[in-house]
Amino acid sequence: MEGIDVAQIPSGQGGSGIAADLASGLALDLASGLASGLRVHAPARLHFGFLDLHGGLGRRFGSIGLALDQPAVTLTARPSDHLDVTGPEARRAAAYALAAATHLGIPGHAALAIESAIPAHAGFGSGTQLALSVAAALAGLAGRPFAPEDFANALDRGNRSGVGLAAFTHGGLIVDAGRDPEGNPPPVIARLAYPEAWRVVLILDTGMTGVHGSREVAAFRDLPRFPEAQAAEICRIVLMQVLPAVVTAEPDGFGAGITRIQGLIGDHFAPHQGGRYASPAVAEALAAIAAEGIAGYGQSSWGPTGFALLPSEAEARALVARLERPGPLRFLIARGRNTGAAVTPL
Repeated sequence: MEGIDVAQIPSGQGGSGIAADLASGLALDLASGLASGLRVHAPARLHFGFLDLHGGLGRRFGSIGLALDQPAVTLTARPSDHLDVTGPEARRAAAYALAAATHLGIPGHAALAIESAIPAHAGFGSGTQLALSVAAALAGLAGRPFAPEDFANALDRGNRSGVGLAAFTHGGLIVDAGRDPEGNPPPVIARLAYPEAWRVVLILDTGMTGVHGSREVAAFRDLPRFPEAQAAEICRIVLMQVLPAVVTAEPDGFGAGITRIQGLIGDHFAPHQGGRYASPAVAEALAAIAAEGIAGYGQSSWGPTGFALLPSEAEARALVARLERPGPLRFLIARGRNTGAAVTPL
């Protein structure tokens, strides 16, 4: 049987909007495969930046990001009389399984085998994708409805950005409107297909991780309020430059807009990550990319992963060939992924 793209699964009765497009159809569509189990494949995401850290209009944060075809979470789930988790990130996945089982009101017995994992604390949203993958697997095995927005609170995901949830559900280039004063999950207000020819060169520093956990909480607590004028500039860039450039397939306009957003956000967070970019090695590579005149580059979330935006596979490969040298950096050439997670009965 072919993989089921979660973006194509009919909406259920609970919830609304993009996140609700993955709902009760999951259990029904997978019924024939439950006896042997199922496989979940979920994309990583890049976080290009926040729209409004000032929050003067009531909503705070707001994000723009992109689902990627790699790295990715791939796991299998089979019925079991107890919880058994193997593979990379097994301990983390087990914790998510227990939380998801509690939310579902089921014992949480399953044999989960993680075949591939997204690097943790590297700017790819690994926690959200792993948590939702595990929750989708348990819901599928139990024949229960699965709505990512419901599991976001149960699994403590999407606290500041809705990009990870939407990447799991639909993929593509995503813009969310941030949290409202009541703390409701960020609604997705735009989702566009990313041009198929465009590539993202990922620059991974294998020797460090980005700010996360208590350090991340402290950063948001201690940083000064973001300037209102700069938040306004970012929103204008997103609406009038970045999104139109994707629709009209103008890579330089898209890249220049993302780079400007990166500069404004990176400088704001610099006191907590040691500069505009968290990794000195990544910063050096990005400086070389800027010197070449490449329009789009930056750091995903807290890093340390950097990225460069290229209009073609050939240009991406040529850039990697020029940048590669001995050291802590590893390079991947990724595509934008315009579909969300896929679930396949075993």
